[in-house]
Amino acid sequence: MDLKDKTVLITGSTDGVGRMVAERLGASGARVLVHGRDEGRGKAVASAIEAAGGKAELLVADLSSLAEVRRLAEAVRARTNRLDILINNAGIGTAGEGAKRQVSADGYELRFAVNYLAGFLLTSELLPLLKASAPARIVNVASAGQQAIDFDDVMLTRNYSGVRAYCQSKLAQILFTVDLAEDLEGSGVTVNALHPASYMDTTMVRQAGVTPWSSVETGADAILNLATSPALEGRSGHYFDGQRESRADAQAYDEKARRQLHSLSLELIERASATTREQQS
Repeated sequence: MDLKDKTVLITGSTDGVGRMVAERLGASGARVLVHGRDEGRGKAVASAIEAAGGKAELLVADLSSLAEVRRLAEAVRARTNRLDILINNAGIGTAGEGAKRQVSADGYELRFAVNYLAGFLLTSELLPLLKASAPARIVNVASAGQQAIDFDDVMLTRNYSGVRAYCQSKLAQILFTVDLAEDLEGSGVTVNALHPASYMDTTMVRQAGVTPWSSVETGADAILNLATSPALEGRSGHYFDGQRESRADAQAYDEKARRQLHSLSLELIERASATTREQQS
């Protein structure tokens, strides 16, 4: 893909694999919208891209708040009239089996909220822009760590573990990918998900107490393959393990489960919006 004059948004691009993808896309001629929670780190990434001859702008938002996700989408629309590639990369790791349950600003289980629900909302908000820029691509950075969603306890109020929370949230991303691909058929916008690499040498992996197995470069190569490879033009709704097409957990291909997740996601987003409106009134 010729990236000159293309605009790319990468969530969670101030560290790890997200930062490497941002820098490589910037070096290839794309205009990069860098996203992160920390303004200082974000400015450093944007400056590094510009120092290498690229174009970059920083957008700061905390994806644990759905109100901030909406503000991020508004900021993107205010900065650009086109969006060629959206990479939903931001996420929180497992924090280990002994991790205590945490909740988002909206009161939802934190990993489900950040790893899945924020990307669901951001993508939904930016779909008109992506469609107007077609052909365009959406890449959801998921994981090989997957666990079927228990719709009776999505917020994991019983038998919580950080690993279970992480694996559920990552499978939710893949269900969303398959579902969205069907909705986008014929629009010129494709969406695919991937496990970039196992235990990359990132802050997230080290915080989980795991010895890294893979390089950040390997993960970045896999993400960039989905984002830019001409061989994947027009292909949508697939899950990749690295650069190889693979099969996700069986629940990803269960239409009933995908409908349940979609309905729940809309309900959770509306509930958060209603709470925000009440607080502002």
